[in-house]
Amino acid sequence: MMNEMPRKLIIPKNVTDALRGVLYPGSNQDIVTLNMVQEIRIAGQQINFTLVFQRSDDPAIPELVDAAEKAIEQQLGSSAAIRGNIAVKYIHDMERPLLPGVKNIIAVASGKGGVGKSTIAVNLAVALANSGASVGLIDADIFGPSIPKMFGSETVRPASRKEDKRDLIVPVEKFGVKFLSIGFFVAPESALIWRGPMASNALKQLIADGDWGELDYLLIDLPPGTSDIHLTLVQTIPVTAAVIVTTPQAVALADAIKGVNMFRSKSIDVPVLGIVENMAWFTPEELPDHKYYIFGKEGGKRFADEEGLVLLGQIPLVQSIREGGDDGLPSAAHPDTITGQAFRDLAGEVIREMEIRNSRLAPTHKVTVSRK
Repeated sequence: MMNEMPRKLIIPKNVTDALRGVLYPGSNQDIVTLNMVQEIRIAGQQINFTLVFQRSDDPAIPELVDAAEKAIEQQLGSSAAIRGNIAVKYIHDMERPLLPGVKNIIAVASGKGGVGKSTIAVNLAVALANSGASVGLIDADIFGPSIPKMFGSETVRPASRKEDKRDLIVPVEKFGVKFLSIGFFVAPESALIWRGPMASNALKQLIADGDWGELDYLLIDLPPGTSDIHLTLVQTIPVTAAVIVTTPQAVALADAIKGVNMFRSKSIDVPVLGIVENMAWFTPEELPDHKYYIFGKEGGKRFADEEGLVLLGQIPLVQSIREGGDDGLPSAAHPDTITGQAFRDLAGEVIREMEIRNSRLAPTHKVTVSRK
């Protein structure tokens, strides 16, 4: 009578440890390292998992399934029920590509609140649209969505449509910009008290279920600081570049460096396109040639120089910008005004720097989190 290994509690690590000895044919890498082993499920001695292949016609499929079954039985004993429990799937079955028609994804971020990040995001989107580009905007500031108000669309509710048995959210469109916000789905006076996973799932839905179509630019207006939302974004879609918004004030600049370093970090590795210095100076409407440096002079410019970054633009503090945000009439919608010209120049710099980025750097990849 054959001696069987005594039964023991099986955990997923036992499975992955056993499968590390199974190499992909013609390669020196095992199927665990290649991330082919997914969806491990264990019930007593029964083991189920999925082997994911790039192609449905991969000739190694039967060989690897047989080798995986033998490796499990050898390491965990013949009582481990694995025969016939390995599912085979292919990449196109596992993950539907997100935003396939979007050429560039730009994160608009700031180190702290109150620097006018959402104002910059809205007006930059409108200015890009005025240049002839197709533009989308996602309000990812889940806890303080302000973009519906800035577009004068607080009472609007996005439509939906069916596609391949999926319900897609049709973005609202105004001033040539398609946009979605969690603010469309809650009462304006409601306080959003959400834990991290709830907020992250809301962002994923705006990305995955939005009917975005073909876009030259998709801007993502992020919450201030660094948070779960930022990590969710870079794990969900490949962000092409980030734009950091600050004021010239020393307090704002001290926090702006945190945003820059987050995107530059080895684990995130998203290129920082440049810095926008908002509220660079105060100009009275009746004295358009006068500049009063209320928050300090050229702090954003010095910061950009010190960090080796491009100063994309300096936006003045003008009453009409605030009024436009409150009234749902972005200043960039009037390109012949002083403020409209400032945003037109900003859009031009963003377009230029994005072209340089894409010509010199490889496409960004989603951030992956390894689990050991």
